[in-house]
Amino acid sequence: MTKALTIAVPSKGRLEEKSAEMFTQAGMTLKRAGARGYTGTLVGFEGVEIAYLSAAEIAARLRDGSVHFGITGEDLLREEVSDLESIIQLVMPLGFGHADVVVAIPNSWVDVATMADLAEVASDFRLHKGRLMRVATKYIHLATDYFAANDVQDIQIVTSFGATEGAPASGAAEAIVDITSTGTTLAANNLRVPEDGVILKSQANLAAALKANWSPEARSAAKQILARLSAFQRAADMLEVKFNAGADKVSQDALKVFGAVTINVTNTHDGQFVTLLIDRLQLQNITEFLATKQIGMTVSKPDFVFSPRNELFERLAGAIL
Repeated sequence: MTKALTIAVPSKGRLEEKSAEMFTQAGMTLKRAGARGYTGTLVGFEGVEIAYLSAAEIAARLRDGSVHFGITGEDLLREEVSDLESIIQLVMPLGFGHADVVVAIPNSWVDVATMADLAEVASDFRLHKGRLMRVATKYIHLATDYFAANDVQDIQIVTSFGATEGAPASGAAEAIVDITSTGTTLAANNLRVPEDGVILKSQANLAAALKANWSPEARSAAKQILARLSAFQRAADMLEVKFNAGADKVSQDALKVFGAVTINVTNTHDGQFVTLLIDRLQLQNITEFLATKQIGMTVSKPDFVFSPRNELFERLAGAIL
């Protein structure tokens, strides 16, 4: 039976592990057809199929609309899909798979601190060498657009088929555009990033193909999945605070100063018991506020924080109409 909705998930490595972990923590389990199978199911969702693909193929399948959702890096999406905003929606960043797409130059270029400096060096290189400075990369479109935006003209973008960071040392290129997460590999190859050389700060995203067949059944499944994922992600930034205000009533207006959402207030002969939901960044502030009133509290982490509105689905539905 044809499934109503297809979600493409990375087939191996850390991206596969983190994707499966995210769905599990959001109360949904990915079940793969065998350890190396290329299809699977989302437990509890009969109309949903999981397709296990390479990160690059996921970008391509999102582009042609043969899957509804896909998890892949924003760097691949922006490299592979030139008109990204018109055919793919970045539904939500997932908080893993972080990597920066950067320009990297040899450490020996001590006078090059910015892209403007690099433009001057490239011009001098052409004048004295009689050829263009070569920049090796797998990110042809991102690199071309970034150099053009920074008015770096005297360069030649060359496609890298191997370990890009080794191109300057091997003589295959003078500079590179590549991804880095820690900078360790660049440093090991005596390369560094100019001050304004970060092209894109990428991470894994849940993306939606606007050209896919969004049947009523597909939309229904998407609505449920996005509600759970957004509730799980929202909970990561929130804390649940409980305290007994005793005989003193704590002003709700005072609590709103901290962006607190009151979940429950119960008045008993033992005092006023209050349960709040707060942004974790406000924990210290509300702790100090309650301490001035000699009120202690307990703090716990919620698993889900559901909103009355499913804003992720609303935004998607508005784009695929």
